[in-house]
Amino acid sequence: MRRTLASAGAVALTLGLGNGVATPAHAAATGPDRLPDRAAALARAERALSAHRSAIRAATGEKYAAGRIIIDPLGASHARYERTYRGLPVRGGDFILHSDASGRFAGADVAQAAPISLPDVTPRKSSAQAVAAAKRGFRGEVKAVAASTLIVDAVRTPRLAWRVRLDGTRPDGQTPSKENVIVDARTGAVLERWDEVRVAIPDEQVAAAAAIRSAPLAAAEPPAPGTGRGVINGMVPLDTTRTQYGPYALQDPSRGNGLTCTFSAISGCFTLEDKDNAWGDGTQADRASAGVDAHYGTAVTWDYFKDVHRRSGIRGNDRGIRSQVHYGSNYANAFWDGENVTFGDGRDNAHPLVALDVVGHEISHGLTDSLAGLGYNDDSGGLNEATSDIFGTMIEYSANNSEDPGDYEIGEEVDLFGDGRPLRYMYQPSLDGRSFDCYQFPWPDYDPHYTSGPGNHFFYLLAEGSSGGPQPSPTCNDSIVTGIGRDSAAKIWFRALDAYFRSTETYYQARPDTLRAAADLYGYCGAEYKAVQAAWSAVNVPGSDAVCTGPDSPPPVEPPPVQSNYFDNTTRTPIPDGPAGRVESPITVSRQPSSTSTLRVHVLISHSEPPDLVVDLIAPDGTAYNLHNRQGGYYDSIDRTYTVDASSEQPNGVWKLRVMDKSSRDTGTLLSWSLQF
Repeated sequence: MRRTLASAGAVALTLGLGNGVATPAHAAATGPDRLPDRAAALARAERALSAHRSAIRAATGEKYAAGRIIIDPLGASHARYERTYRGLPVRGGDFILHSDASGRFAGADVAQAAPISLPDVTPRKSSAQAVAAAKRGFRGEVKAVAASTLIVDAVRTPRLAWRVRLDGTRPDGQTPSKENVIVDARTGAVLERWDEVRVAIPDEQVAAAAAIRSAPLAAAEPPAPGTGRGVINGMVPLDTTRTQYGPYALQDPSRGNGLTCTFSAISGCFTLEDKDNAWGDGTQADRASAGVDAHYGTAVTWDYFKDVHRRSGIRGNDRGIRSQVHYGSNYANAFWDGENVTFGDGRDNAHPLVALDVVGHEISHGLTDSLAGLGYNDDSGGLNEATSDIFGTMIEYSANNSEDPGDYEIGEEVDLFGDGRPLRYMYQPSLDGRSFDCYQFPWPDYDPHYTSGPGNHFFYLLAEGSSGGPQPSPTCNDSIVTGIGRDSAAKIWFRALDAYFRSTETYYQARPDTLRAAADLYGYCGAEYKAVQAAWSAVNVPGSDAVCTGPDSPPPVEPPPVQSNYFDNTTRTPIPDGPAGRVESPITVSRQPSSTSTLRVHVLISHSEPPDLVVDLIAPDGTAYNLHNRQGGYYDSIDRTYTVDASSEQPNGVWKLRVMDKSSRDTGTLLSWSLQF
C-alpha cells in the first residue's frame, strides 16, 4: 500500500452515511470538465483531514497513511487510510474519506468505534508473556512465533495490546495455520484470535465428513494454447507456456504468469509439465487432471474479475497466483494462505476440491484482503466468507461449463459427505444445519462460514428474488422480494466492497454501504436501490434509510478501475555466470504523489545457489538498497518480499533491480520483481 503521512487528530462518523444513506448528489451531476488525477484526489482527502478531523474519530498523537484511491467518472473520489497512534499501528483504525465531484468533503466511513485515549503506551505485560498467553489457546502445533507487535486495538474499546502471530498446523496436522492473537498489554487477557489461512470448509464439517466416509521455470515463450481433461470440469482449453528446454508448463502468460503445481512428498510443489500440451485424463490416476481443474478455474476467475469488474489480478497489479494441487493425504479442504491457493484431494484422495465455485471462493479471499481488509470475527468474518461465496457462485456461472453448471450451492461437486450434498446453500443457508438464514447479534461462538448465511441469503434474494428463481427462498419477515439479476447484484456487492466496506464492517453497515453502491451504479431510489432495501429487510437487517417516494435519479456512469500502487516487471532475464555476472531490470513508476517508509519489493529468482547472489534495489537517484547479500541455502531460489524505507526517495522515475553473481559454475534467471507503494 502506498503511504503518505498527514499529521494527527481526526474523528469518525459518516455525516449522514453511517446510519442511513444520503441522497447522492453526484448521481445527477454532469461531472467536472476535467477528472481529478490521483494526486488531486489525494490532495482533496488531505484537505478533508485538516478541515474535518471530527469525522474520523481523531486523537492527538495520530498519523494517517493514504492507501488506495478510487476516482469515479463523474469526479467523486474515495481515499482509504490507515492510522498510527503515538507510533503504534492501530488495528481497526482504517477509514475512507469521500469527496464529491467538485472536491467537497462528502463524509467518511470509519472502522473504529471511539477515539483513542490512552494514558501511555507502555505495556505492563511483556512480549514474552503475550506469546505465552497466545500459545495456551492454540489448537494444533505451534512451529514458530512469526511476530509479536505492540499495537492499539481499536476494534471495540481502544486499548494497548500485543498482536502475536503463531505459525503452525491445525489439529488435523495438515492445514497450515497463521493464527493472530490479540493480547491485552495491561492484563494479559486474550481478547481475540483468528487465522489468516482461509479454508473452504469449517473444521467441524471436515471432521463430520471423515466420520461418514469409509520448481521455478526457466525463461518462457508466449502463450501456448493447450487442452486438458479435468476430474470435475471435463475437457477445457488451457493457456500454457512452452519452456526453454522443451516441455510445456502449466503456467498462464496471458493471466499474469499464474502457475499450477503439484505437491510431492519429496520435492515440495513443482510446476506441472507435459510434452504434448494435452493434459490429464479426467481421473485422479493422472496427477495432471486435478491440475487442469485448478488451472482452468483460476483462469475463469481472472477473466470474470477482469471482464466484469475491470480488475486485472486480485491485487489489481496484473500478476497471477500459484495454484497448488494434491496437498496432503485425504485432505478434504482448500485454503487461501495470503499468497497461494491450495487444494486437497478430498475423501479417499478421490474427490479433489477443485470445483469452480471452490476455486473462485478461495481466490476471492485474496480480493477481499486487497480491497477492504475485512476481519475474520463477528460480522466482518461472516461478510468475508459471504463475499467469497458470492463471487465463487458468479465465477461458476460465468464459466458456463456443462460439467459444473452455475447454481447457488457451494461445493456440490466435491462431494464432501459422500451423498452429493453441498457445503452451503445460498438460497436457504440453514439447510446445512448450522448456518443462519436471518441476522442476529450477538452471534454465538460460530465459524464465519456459518455467520455468512445472512450475506448469502441477501445476495440470493437481491439476485433472484424470494420466488421465481432457481429455488424458493423463504424470507425472515414473510415479505416478497423481486430480484434484479445476479450480474447487477454482483456489481453492487463489488462496488460496496471496493469503495465503502471497512475492516470492521458489520451487517448494519453493509446495508447503507450497498445502498450507496446501488445509487452509484444505477441511480438513487431506482429499482436496484429499492431491491437492496427489500433484500436486507428480508434477512432481518434493518436500516434508517428513507423510504423512496419521489422520482429516482438518473443512473450514473459505471466507476472506473482503481489506479494501482503496484508496478512490476515480468520479463525473464538470464543472470550471467559469475564472478562478474550482472543484470539490471527496470520498472518505471508514475503518478505516485509520495514515497513510503514501507516500500514492498517482491523478488522471484530461479538459481541453484542463492549464496552466489547479491541483489540491490536502485532508486531513481541512484541510491542502492541491499536486499540479498549471498545468504540462503543451496539448491534453492529467492521468492521473497523485502520492506525498504524509501521515504526519502522521489517515487516517480525508473527503479532498477540489480542482480550480481559473485561465483562461477551456476546460472539462473530473474523471473519477475515488483514494487508496492
